[in-house]
Amino acid sequence: MILVTNNEGTLGVPTAARMLAAGAAALDAIEAGIRPIEADPSVRTVGRGGWPNILGEVELDACLMDGSTLRTGAVGALKGYLHPVSVAREIMRRLPHELLVGDGAARFAAEIGAETADNLIADSKRAWQAWYDAELTPAQKAAWPAVDLAPLCRHAIDPEIGRDTTVFLAQDATGAVCSGTSTSGWGWKYPGRLGDSPIIGAGSYADTRYGAAACTGAGEMTIRCGTARAIVLYMKKGASVADAVFEAADDMRALRGGLISRVTIHAIDTRGNHKVVAVNGDGSNVYWLWDGAGEPRRCPADVVRIAEEVGRVSSVARYTAAG
Repeated sequence: MILVTNNEGTLGVPTAARMLAAGAAALDAIEAGIRPIEADPSVRTVGRGGWPNILGEVELDACLMDGSTLRTGAVGALKGYLHPVSVAREIMRRLPHELLVGDGAARFAAEIGAETADNLIADSKRAWQAWYDAELTPAQKAAWPAVDLAPLCRHAIDPEIGRDTTVFLAQDATGAVCSGTSTSGWGWKYPGRLGDSPIIGAGSYADTRYGAAACTGAGEMTIRCGTARAIVLYMKKGASVADAVFEAADDMRALRGGLISRVTIHAIDTRGNHKVVAVNGDGSNVYWLWDGAGEPRRCPADVVRIAEEVGRVSSVARYTAAG
């Protein structure tokens, strides 16, 4: 058994580890681990308390994947509900679909009686109002929200604005491998923007035959590279989990244009091995590991540089790892 989650998973990792130790299914442990993170307003990049979009609305994304069946459930741009991960789980259980977004996701959440919530907490509202007051012209304020939003989205790539995720990867006592993600996405994003978290194969992927992977950070990069699925495919072709992660990081060197920023890749295989690498990290990234015994422990991620600055691809021909 093994459990890996990023630092945002701090609140949920004890619950998930205890459940796995007691024989729970990986998918159940992951959902239970993510729910308290979604509900805690102190976690500013997931669930209630997440940063709003450019209109001042909190939109949530989540995904679960069962590596034994390759079924997924995912929601995107969900507004007004506390636990997108549980809505995603019910999509997997009740629908022939894999992904619902926007109004359709909210309609389904209402049908199943999902818990509602006002996810825009006072501090997020204050920060958004301060941005609105400072950045919009009198003419824009008079016309709001019927203004062009695209020019205002430059704030969505401000490194001071939260844009992280929580990711959980687990293998249970039966050998089943599963993955889960949940996020509020980028602060000040264009309404309806989906990052990699609800996009299966980009933000997460699980296959009980080989392993699982999940990503945090600039989801536009992993969408373009299909990063999570690529890692599992590299393992299928015989790569170790570490080599698979480094190969997927190296794939990002082909990116040109768009946003080239930070991504952290998390991966496990079926034999209790794992690898976590911060692409363009600064050495501060940490994650939680539970290897089937004792208590979860916090570990430092390795670092790979593929870009010397945002928007410019490095000329280094191959990855280098540190840490």
